[in-house]
Amino acid sequence: MFYGTAVWDPWLIVGQIICLQCSFYLSLGVFMILFLGLRVPRLSLVYFFDYATLTTSTVTGWCVIASFLFTSLAGAVYMIFVVERARKCLDFSATLYIIHLYLCILNGGWPSSMAWWVVNGTGLAVMALLAEYLCIKREQREIPMDRFHSMSESLRDVQIQIGSPRCQQHAHWKLESPRQRLFPVALLFFLPAIIKPISARDIRFRLAKMPLRLEIKRKFLQRSERVKSVDLHPTEPWILASLYSGTVCIWNYQTQVSLIIDILYSSLFITRDTYVLLLLQTMVKSFEVTELPVRSAKFVSRKQWVVAGADDMFIRVYNYNTMDKIKVFEAHADYIRCVAVHPTLPYVLSSSDDMLIKLWDWEKDWVCTQIFEGHSHYVMHVTFNPKDTNTFASASLDRSIKIWNLGSPDPNFTLDAHLKGVNCVDYFTGGDKPYLITGSDDHTAKVWDYQTKTCVQTLDGHTHNVSAVCFHPELPIIITGSEDGTVRIWHATTYRLENTLNYGLERVWAIGHIKGSHRVVIGYDEGSTMVKLGREIPVASMDNSGKIIWAKHNEIHTVNIKSVGTDEVTDGERLPLAVKELGTCDLYPQSLKHNPNGRFVVVCGDGEYIIYTALAWRNRSFGSALEFVWSSEGEHAVRESSSKIKIFSKNFQEKKTVRPTFSAERIFGGTLLAMCSSDFICFYEWAECRLIRRIDVTVKNLYWADSGDLVAIASDSSFYILKLNRDIISSYMDGGKEIDEEGIEDAFELLNETNERVRTGLWVGDCFIYTNSSWRLNYCVGGEVTTMYHLDRPMYLLGYLANQSRVYLIDKEFNIIGYTLLLSLIEYKTLVMRGDLEQANQVLPSIPKEHHNSVAHFLESRGMTEDALEVATDPDYRFELAIQLGRLEVAKDIAVEAQSESKWKQLGELAMSTGKLGMAEECMRHAVDLSGLLLLYSSLGDAEGLTKLAALAKEQGKNNVAFVCLFMLGQVEDCLHLLVESNRIPEAALIARSYLPSRVSEIVALWRKDLTKISPKAAESLADPEEYPNLFEDWQVALSLEERAAETRGVHPPAGDYGSHTHRDYTTLVEAFRIMQIEEEERLEHGDVLDEVGGEGEEENQEAEEESGDGKEENAEEEGVVVDADSTDSAVLVNGNESEEQWGHLGGLLLNASTNMTYHRASVCISVLVFLLPYLFKRLIKKILCLGTVLTPQQE
Repeated sequence: MFYGTAVWDPWLIVGQIICLQCSFYLSLGVFMILFLGLRVPRLSLVYFFDYATLTTSTVTGWCVIASFLFTSLAGAVYMIFVVERARKCLDFSATLYIIHLYLCILNGGWPSSMAWWVVNGTGLAVMALLAEYLCIKREQREIPMDRFHSMSESLRDVQIQIGSPRCQQHAHWKLESPRQRLFPVALLFFLPAIIKPISARDIRFRLAKMPLRLEIKRKFLQRSERVKSVDLHPTEPWILASLYSGTVCIWNYQTQVSLIIDILYSSLFITRDTYVLLLLQTMVKSFEVTELPVRSAKFVSRKQWVVAGADDMFIRVYNYNTMDKIKVFEAHADYIRCVAVHPTLPYVLSSSDDMLIKLWDWEKDWVCTQIFEGHSHYVMHVTFNPKDTNTFASASLDRSIKIWNLGSPDPNFTLDAHLKGVNCVDYFTGGDKPYLITGSDDHTAKVWDYQTKTCVQTLDGHTHNVSAVCFHPELPIIITGSEDGTVRIWHATTYRLENTLNYGLERVWAIGHIKGSHRVVIGYDEGSTMVKLGREIPVASMDNSGKIIWAKHNEIHTVNIKSVGTDEVTDGERLPLAVKELGTCDLYPQSLKHNPNGRFVVVCGDGEYIIYTALAWRNRSFGSALEFVWSSEGEHAVRESSSKIKIFSKNFQEKKTVRPTFSAERIFGGTLLAMCSSDFICFYEWAECRLIRRIDVTVKNLYWADSGDLVAIASDSSFYILKLNRDIISSYMDGGKEIDEEGIEDAFELLNETNERVRTGLWVGDCFIYTNSSWRLNYCVGGEVTTMYHLDRPMYLLGYLANQSRVYLIDKEFNIIGYTLLLSLIEYKTLVMRGDLEQANQVLPSIPKEHHNSVAHFLESRGMTEDALEVATDPDYRFELAIQLGRLEVAKDIAVEAQSESKWKQLGELAMSTGKLGMAEECMRHAVDLSGLLLLYSSLGDAEGLTKLAALAKEQGKNNVAFVCLFMLGQVEDCLHLLVESNRIPEAALIARSYLPSRVSEIVALWRKDLTKISPKAAESLADPEEYPNLFEDWQVALSLEERAAETRGVHPPAGDYGSHTHRDYTTLVEAFRIMQIEEEERLEHGDVLDEVGGEGEEENQEAEEESGDGKEENAEEEGVVVDADSTDSAVLVNGNESEEQWGHLGGLLLNASTNMTYHRASVCISVLVFLLPYLFKRLIKKILCLGTVLTPQQE
């Protein structure tokens, strides 16, 4: 609204009258020249003001009459631009003719001619009625219209410098106020008198605003039944849709699947291949609410609920995580049209066709705490006031809007809003305007000031009922949806129609939005869709000194990071900055950027740009531009269209116009001017715009390093680091070599490629800092990517301050956050990348110790592991590096400090593999690696070590290891005690039968007692050798041999005496007794002692052993061993060992191995023990159950 202000401004009225009167007489003069120029020798003011000239008796009089009548028509047109309001047209028309009457009286006296009164009365009526009609038509269209369209191009670039103090306060004069809009009209009359003195202030006259150019992208499309309401979740990527079919669905708009179907050539399609894109969304939840329509559903995010109201008059509450139905209650006596959730209190409002509004409190078990009654028709919509949550508005088909207070059942006031029923209402969320908007069945939407209770603007354009309206919470736009199938986007300040969306989904029923997001979801007859309006990146820029300027709508704010002390800055925390208002901008900013030296700031948007001074925010230049970029030297370029680029000097003077041979969709500044198309980018030098290089890549953004030698090209899924070869380019340019359409081939060198999407980025030296798609803050040096921090919300890079060693980011709420990034660290990595290690070592001491691990990781990635070990400070990381390098002593020192079992074990294994057995033993003892120690001691034949290991294993509860150690040492009695203590009595019986026959009766008694608990019959079947000696072959011989065998069982001769003990390869105690008898007889006969066996006897024994060995090998080949894995305790059955002699053979083999311990034989024995001994014990259980007892087949 331009002239509908309630503030009385007499100067405005005077200015309007003067402009209208001047325009009237100017037009009258033009028409008189046309009609009377050939009839009278000289025109004078007599024809203007003398009533006698208006006569019907002469042709000249008729020409004068025609001039006045045509002038009244022109005056009606002037009122459209000067007055603009229909209700004021009669007043200004009457004032114009009263002034004309006064001038006529001054010139020729009181008009006494009836013709004069008829002509002027007719002119007054024509002017007033026609002007009122034209103004009404214009009010129903977009406001404001372009003024003085024929003069817009000529006056657009007029810069008038005026020296008045008032003008000096405003460097940029935007023609928004009515008084300013009258100035172009007066300019036609007073231009020669105005352009005189020259001052230092430039005033720009914008006669018509460019449209608000918002990028609109459809992000979601889901076809379904008719959608009656939609809502967006504040934290999850969810869309809530209530359907006419009675279902409530939750869709995830981020997990859509793109399916591309290739439709080959057919007679139905064009000759080329056609691609159809199908978007398949993921349904998160679905609630079958009722069989009747669900007209409204809302998220209650703080309770994880969905509240839905349906035509069955019930309100239902669901938990969207558990799918549980929390509450169902009957709320109204007719269809429920709308539910609204209070933003902070536990309240839900519901409106219905029963003409009532009810307030429900879920903390009181959904009790109705208030009923609001006052509408006389269906209540279609209710909504809370976001600026005063104790009030809400309701829209009804009784054509009214009522404003209510939660504490009163009566409305505060009523707005008679429309000519037909009102379907929807929404509040303006900004703090500067007390506005609300309504949509009606009269095809219009209206903006209201609820403080003055007046209609601010009528939005006319829909051809059917307006069913949904909203003020966007983040952008200066109004969105209206209608049953005509279109969604219209209006400028919230000028009320101009900016865009119209039609997705072919039939009628629009609902529009949903949420604060903090640019996304808008729309519900249709045939489904729902979501669009993203504009860019969510904050419009902000930071210069090299730490001064930040940002734009929030048309308001410009500034903060200075240096105002906060370094002690108050914490990584990841919001900086407590004092925000200052710098000024306003004449256009809606979509980008804002400092020039390289920080003196100027450019604001681009609405198809135009304005260059301001950074300190005083004064206008220095302006023009048309879709995009604006700075060069590294301070020049700038603008893209006016896809086929026209202009380059300007540092003084803002146009230097060159470039018309590329391709469609330039974007331009980028920096060291070179870059223009990119959909699938390639071309680099040009700024001076003459000569092509440097064309690169085939899809470009999303471009980032130049301050040095100008490095550039990062960001694409959809990766970014590339390139180096600019200035020498090669200079040789081409200076030598006048011809450059083809691909440019200079070696102009750029690809350094590395990283498969990460860059959201925002900047360079610090040769280090590229960026935020990726996962909202991690990374930096890349030489292709090595390091993650600095994981961001907890979307943040965007602003800049880097070297004196604070911090990189600064901004979020959507314009909060500034800083993170530490040491410049010395970046410098060190850069020097290493360049190969200047000597200089890098000088920089290293300046890097704090807490960052040395980062340096070490970088060095390791470069293959400099030795240097990484010297730099690293983290013990775990240093241990890994020492192991990697084989530096066992260093690793041992770290393990001693850390006292970590895993480190000792890892070091022990490495020491064992490298042959450092002493270190291996020490490491295994620290790691309590009993299995490793067993292998080590058995391999070395270390009896003392096995003795200690047995005790340690018993303490640790590792009975298997303890048993093997004791058995190898020949301590059979200790083995027996260990088995009994471990409740392994059957295995104890096996040991006793083989090596301690005197203990068999004792063990059998224990076995019977234990087995009785499970099977008494099986216990009774056990035979005791003391009771049934006849069932045990050579039982008495075994008893008599036990004492003699015990004398040699604990003797462990050294490995060097292995040769003198090989003849003791007996298998059972009985066989050992027989061999001992033979040796005794030989000793008595020859007078030799057992330990002094002659060479002949030794040879014979060796031959006998060889024969015995051959026989055993043949036996083994014939019989074989079959293993049956059917035991729950990892035991197996060994077939082919059915006799006691064979069992004794195995036991004797183990005993002999323990008394003749060498390196190789001990290893073989360990293998036998580990793999066969448990299996033999299991088999022995079955054998001893029938010791000397004959079982019937049934018993078997």
